[in-house]
Formats: sequence, C-alpha cells, structure tokens
Amino acid sequence: MVPGRDPDEPRPATPLLIDRFGRIATDLRVSLTDRCNLRCTYCMPADGLDWLPSPTLLTDDELVRLIRIAVTRLGVTNVRFTGGEPLLRRGLTDIVAEVSTLEPRPRISMTTNGIGLARRAADLVAAGLDRVNVSLDTLRPDRFATITRRDRLADVLAGLAAARNAGLTPVKVNAVLLRGVNDDEAVDLLGYCVDRGYQLRFIEQMPLDPQHGWRRDELVTADEILAVLRTTFDLTASETPRGSAPAERWRVDGGPAEVGVIGSVTRPFCADCDRTRLTADGQLRNCLFSQAETDLRTPLRTGADDAEIAEHWRAGMWSKLAGHSINEDGFAQPIRPMSAIGG
Repeated sequence: MVPGRDPDEPRPATPLLIDRFGRIATDLRVSLTDRCNLRCTYCMPADGLDWLPSPTLLTDDELVRLIRIAVTRLGVTNVRFTGGEPLLRRGLTDIVAEVSTLEPRPRISMTTNGIGLARRAADLVAAGLDRVNVSLDTLRPDRFATITRRDRLADVLAGLAAARNAGLTPVKVNAVLLRGVNDDEAVDLLGYCVDRGYQLRFIEQMPLDPQHGWRRDELVTADEILAVLRTTFDLTASETPRGSAPAERWRVDGGPAEVGVIGSVTRPFCADCDRTRLTADGQLRNCLFSQAETDLRTPLRTGADDAEIAEHWRAGMWSKLAGHSINEDGFAQPIRPMSAIGG
C-alpha cells in the first residue's frame, strides 16, 4: 500500500474508487434488507431491532441503478448481496437477473443464513447468481437453537446441499466460534465441510453487535482456531496468492480441500481492502467500521444523473481511513449494527 496522501491533496483523475492510501475498491457489498429470520446472539437481541422504515429503503430499480453505476463507471467487478438476510428481499431473483446483464458482467455472489435456500437455489442460478456463502456456526441442533434462537438447523443444511447441487460452487461456509458456546466444534465443522466439498471459513467475532457486548477476552482468535485444527488435520499454507481476499487459506491434509481463517481483529487486512458498501437505505460506507456514511439515496431521488452519483461515490471512498482501529485506544463501534450494514 502506498503512503497516505495529504488530506488536502486533490483526488487523482481516475474513474476508479481510489482512496488516499492507493487502495482501489472493486468489490461491492449490497445490503438488500436489515431484516433477518434468525436472532443470532452476537448479531441482534432476541426481540429483534427497530427495522429501517420502508420509505427509506431503496427500490429494486434504485438498487439496480446504483449497481449499474458501480460496474459501468467505477470499476466494480464483484457484487455480493448481503443483509440482514438477503433471501427475505422479495425482488431478489429479479435483481440478480438484472445485474447479470450488465456489461462488463460482474461476478455475483450472496451471503445468507441458508434458510429458504433449498427451494430457491436453482432459480437464483438461472437468474445469474455465481456463488454463495452460508453461515453455519454449529452442527448441533440444540446449540443452533441457542445461538440463533430458532430451531432451523435442518433448513440450513438442506440449503447448503441444494446450493452445491445447483452449481453454486464453491459453496463457502462461514463460521463464528463463540467461547464457551461452540468453540469445541472447529474440528467437527471442518470435517463436515471437507466431506461434502464445502469451503469452510472461520471468522473472528467482530465488535458489531447492537448491544455493544463484545469483549476481547471472549474472542476466539485465529491462532487458537488454527492450533485446534492442527490437532486433527495437517494444514499447509495455500500457494494461491491471497490478494485482497479476507481469508488466509490452508490446504487440509495435502488438499485439494482448504480452510480459511478471517482474522479481522487479530490479523487485520485493512491494507489490502478492496470493498465498498451500500446499505439497504442507500448509504455508502467505505469501511465496515466507519463512523460516517455518504448519502446516495438523496441525489438518486432528487434527479442527479449517473455521472453526479458516481462523483458522490468517488468522494466517499476517497475519505476512507487507513484501518478499522479495533486494536487502538479510543475505538468506537459503528452506530449501525452488522444487520443494518451488510456482511
């Protein structure tokens, strides 16, 4: 990463989403809704949250327009739909179909809890979805009910199998280990995924809960996860360059199976971040942990043309900070919880 530029230095004359540290965002995360049909303890309270007011949410046409601007004017090459739970967005399949017609065509993926995926995977593939990440923190029904406050493990496992059978490969599994809850399942989760051809990614728990109850001493770190996995599996570093990918990857027992660990807290990868984020209510976030947002909904709804909206987007990304500051004194969680930001 190049050294940071002077804050007063003008932005370079490039159409791309460059920031002051020379990073260029090519990966767009689009939150389709802040609603979810689970209540994971590390994400939201049992009674849910105050959902975003419907009039503030972008319509399907507005979402597609902003994605088109990102792809055709700003150099975005990857579009990932997130939530909340994106499968709750009524127009999801049509949105995917519209985005798949863009030129140049972006790679299209989705992060989901998997509930409802079994009945929709084939239609999403037909619409143009390329790949899927499914959240799965435990293989035990009782623990699943404890963590998510819902008895839906069978639906998630069925969704994973349907995604694989529909061709949404490689199917990736996202797992968060919680100390004293499911941190003894790392080996079982990896064995389950290796046997079925899924790619497992362990993610360090991040301070994004609305209750602000995250504690560093309860964090199951990347080093701990790898140490536990190595009691059963032989792990060798992947020879594939990591690039801007968040996961460090290891071959399992010589491959071809791999496991990844996303050490957002203890092994931050901010220097290589290539993400730009759009919330369901049309706010641009240049970092998952940003305290500021750039409003794209207002210009979108007050007659701005595509060129003007693109300039707003570029300006918002130019102000991106060097990193998330989790490991620095004075760190403050973003006001929005994870469900309202998008994964």
